[in-house]
Amino acid sequence: MTVTLNHTIVPATDHREAARFFASVMGLEELPPAGRNGHFAPVRVNETLTLDFMTVPDPEGHHLAFDVDPATFDAILSHIRTAGIPYGSDPTQPDNGRTDHPLCPRGLFFQDTTGNLYEVMSPA
Repeated sequence: MTVTLNHTIVPATDHREAARFFASVMGLEELPPAGRNGHFAPVRVNETLTLDFMTVPDPEGHHLAFDVDPATFDAILSHIRTAGIPYGSDPTQPDNGRTDHPLCPRGLFFQDTTGNLYEVMSPA
């Protein structure tokens, strides 16, 4: 059997708000609450993976990186700009407004209110 990541927990100050933010920026589907008492706010990333946002006391931000095709990158960048979300090409400056990523032709970083750092990379 091939090993496939099924889900990962993403810490949040408010799991519903964090899931909604991430889904809206990435153009992904926010799923109904899951887990006991709906304590997970899942977002479908692809056929096999969900990010399950969970409210936790004193959450520490995580770094999550995504490879996307050029059209998806353009859509994400458009969502970010329309929403006025700071973004940048450097994880230490995720608000420099640039997409000249050091590891790929185009890439960017953006953060949510918890401090989760999202990285989006495109081959063109």
